[in-house]
Amino acid sequence: MSAKHPILAVVRPSGAGTPMVRDAFDHVFRRQNISVARIEGESYHRFSRSDMLEEITRAAGQGNNNFSHFGPEANLFSDLENLFRSYGDSGCGKKRSYLHSDEDVAKYGDPDLKPGEFTPWQDLPGDVDLLMYEGLHGCVATKDVDLAPLVDLKIGIVPVINLEWIQKIHRDTHQRGYSEEAVIDTILRRMHDYVHYLIPQFERTDINFQTVPVVDTSDPFVAMDVPTLDECVVVIRFKDPDKLDIDFPYLMSEIHGSWMSRRNSIVIQGGKLGLAMELIMTMTLCPIVRKSKLKS
Repeated sequence: MSAKHPILAVVRPSGAGTPMVRDAFDHVFRRQNISVARIEGESYHRFSRSDMLEEITRAAGQGNNNFSHFGPEANLFSDLENLFRSYGDSGCGKKRSYLHSDEDVAKYGDPDLKPGEFTPWQDLPGDVDLLMYEGLHGCVATKDVDLAPLVDLKIGIVPVINLEWIQKIHRDTHQRGYSEEAVIDTILRRMHDYVHYLIPQFERTDINFQTVPVVDTSDPFVAMDVPTLDECVVVIRFKDPDKLDIDFPYLMSEIHGSWMSRRNSIVIQGGKLGLAMELIMTMTLCPIVRKSKLKS
């Protein structure tokens, strides 16, 4: 953690970042005049898309059927830890981008790169107020790396697992052209790393936004469509409300229909997720940034 150079980590499973979530952060940054250096979790994968397929085949040939993007062997956790330390100490560091699609390649403008590859490393933009990480591993811990203590505010975006699987199945079959059988095989292959490296992070986050459908998702493999936010509620859990100075009466007065399920949790209608995130980020993140500017 750094008084001068704060870090925000948004930890989410693959595909859980909705446009509403991104818009909520953008609205807060714009209104509060916060300049941000953004880091994508995918940019700290160790392998390009084609190399990852080869590594999966190689691992399976050696009897390892659990090799996945969720585990340490497929990621540059030490490099990410070095970035967090460097930025916290001096506001400096290096980043790169992962090119998901032809559109990403066109935006970057390098004809030698292809979808599934990385851009070259480059310096972070200078003189920003905040480093924001969004991806799978912002609070990950292994025997060699521990990121959570380096982060000033830790946010979890966590759909319940059946909803997460429905989101992934529909995205990968409809947008990426995979068969349903291939997507299910991927889910099963990732399960070991999911349990050991993804789930433990959500105990370490300061705030979790967990989306819970109120329609039947008991068999995610036969769901015809993805439940909308209006068909969900969101449980917002604060690890330490007193430390974050959370004003529950204010939140419930501003978010109509909300209610407290525990002393540290509030439940809202899914369609109000964006509003809730903007109110809560203004309440929790903005004081951290203001203090950092006073220290500079």
